[in-house]
Amino acid sequence: MESLQPISGIAGLVAMTLKVLGVFVGVLLVVAYTTYAERRIAAWIQDRIGPNRVGPWGLFQPIADGLKGLFKEETLPARSAKAYFLLGPMISLFPAFVTFAVIPFAAPLPTPWGVVDMIVADIPIGILYILALTSLGVYGLVVGGWASNNKYALLGGMRASAQMVSYEVAMGLSVVAILLLAGNVTLTEVVWQQQQLHVWFALPLSLAFILFMASAFAETNRLPFDMPEAESELVAGFHTEYSGMKYAMYPMAEYSNMTTASAVMATLFLGGWDIPIWSGDDAFWHQGQLISGFAADGSVILAVPALWKTLLTFSFFAAKVLFFLLVYIWVRWTLPRFRYDQIMALGWKVLLPTALAYTLLLALSILILDQVGLRWGFVYGLVLTVVSGIATAGFLYFLDRGHTITGAAATSAERNEVKTVPAGVAAGTKG
Repeated sequence: MESLQPISGIAGLVAMTLKVLGVFVGVLLVVAYTTYAERRIAAWIQDRIGPNRVGPWGLFQPIADGLKGLFKEETLPARSAKAYFLLGPMISLFPAFVTFAVIPFAAPLPTPWGVVDMIVADIPIGILYILALTSLGVYGLVVGGWASNNKYALLGGMRASAQMVSYEVAMGLSVVAILLLAGNVTLTEVVWQQQQLHVWFALPLSLAFILFMASAFAETNRLPFDMPEAESELVAGFHTEYSGMKYAMYPMAEYSNMTTASAVMATLFLGGWDIPIWSGDDAFWHQGQLISGFAADGSVILAVPALWKTLLTFSFFAAKVLFFLLVYIWVRWTLPRFRYDQIMALGWKVLLPTALAYTLLLALSILILDQVGLRWGFVYGLVLTVVSGIATAGFLYFLDRGHTITGAAATSAERNEVKTVPAGVAAGTKG
């Protein structure tokens, strides 16, 4: 009979090792085939064929690219800071992999030796850990650009540091909204609170969701925020002097960060591995017991973990991550690049004050709901959804300024006023 106690001892060490290997290999596979998916989707958008030579439908193209990177000639600029030049790509790649360790990706798995939590490290500072680790990725870009002894690479690194620092502030403030509502920084607790609220945080925290997503695009240097490697201005930016596998580590870091950011957004705002409109997957450790919720009298309701629940919840989590990855790719091939002054203005003059104001509004709303005695549940989330919806509508209206949502035709007609010229003047005659 399967034990409903957390797995421990030798079996626990084996389970932990398998989870670490599974997450590491899984992220590598996702990174490899996200590059393939981006090339195929870009080809579809641009009415091209895309990679289709290596393997059926080109599915072995990532393997061929990896082998090409391994056997490609490595160059080392003569006047570069060689140790830091080699260290830069490693620093950039490391945070993306270790960040995934605190993200729960499925419901607990029951085994004959105990229950295995589908998370590598369920630490009590999960969100803070993510913010701390993701902020280290900029050092890889700055070090690589500086160590190359190339002015274009140095400018790319400086742009990366300014951009990432700017948007980390807005991202951190948008996460404060999660902390106010969930009351905890542990990611398993965040998933559990969304299950008990019966509403994913993307609805009651819609404006925080938008701010976090915009900041995530800027943090991963994806279009329209890819100024650190703007080819038209900086040749290739911070990785101008890199080649071979040293160069390949930078795109790997970018796609790894995309995967991690997608998983974080799925966890914080889309319920993680939670399946909508079904409470059969609810599971949380409460005082040493795996429970699915609380009864009306306050007594606990024990959870019933199962292998099929673990597989099903993992499938839903993977689908949510895939959704955000597709959004990353879709935005890259449909939006133009911003100017650098526009990026800085958006970060400091729009997202930062908006995040501050929204945090105050949300804190006041939660205080009022708690004072009137409204219980945590669907109605609680519905009220916050209305409040956040109004705030989001106001933000979009202010940001739009009559150009996108209302249509640019109205203002364009005013700017491009057609002026008629008298026939005599046009013919060169005097009036």
